[in-house]
Amino acid sequence: MSVATVTLHERLRAALPNAGISLRTNPGPSGQHSLLVDAADLPDVCRFLRDTPDLTFDFLSNVSGVDWPDPAKADAVAAPAAGEGSAPPTGGFLEVIYHLYSTRRRIGPLVLRARTIDRATRVQIPSVVAVFRSAEFQEREIFDLYGVEFTGHPDLRRILMWDEFVDHPMRKDYVAPDDYEYEPTPHAAVLEKAQRHYVQP
Repeated sequence: MSVATVTLHERLRAALPNAGISLRTNPGPSGQHSLLVDAADLPDVCRFLRDTPDLTFDFLSNVSGVDWPDPAKADAVAAPAAGEGSAPPTGGFLEVIYHLYSTRRRIGPLVLRARTIDRATRVQIPSVVAVFRSAEFQEREIFDLYGVEFTGHPDLRRILMWDEFVDHPMRKDYVAPDDYEYEPTPHAAVLEKAQRHYVQP
């Protein structure tokens, strides 16, 4: 069963008047609208959605990341409703997307979005692990692959790449190394790149 996102948006704004929450419409055929939440307000919004008896969004099924070097493209995918939100940062940002369900009412997903201030140094978003324990490994994955720093996370460290790995491989501007010294069995194009770095017998 789908979520009445527009109605829920109005309710959240009434319940949390100081929170930054704006409606984002999906122009695609799915019409799955979302709510863009100011990063600082994200834990309070999640807690309200979970704990309000007639809402009970008690299950966080998925947390995913997106790198938006061109912020105009983000607004094309999740367009601000008339009079909603503010202009995105000109230098781009990282975005974290949350899918919430109410198992009691059997509805969902409710899609929440949170954005970093930029893609370079101000990449912090509060962790929601204290509200939804299922976010623990998923936030670690986004930290590892995109570089979002989830403040308050109980164990924020890489989960897929090794500790010495440099950079974040899901960033749009990531450049893969061409020596592949960590590739145990290089073949095809990987072998061709690796041969440039090693003297052949």
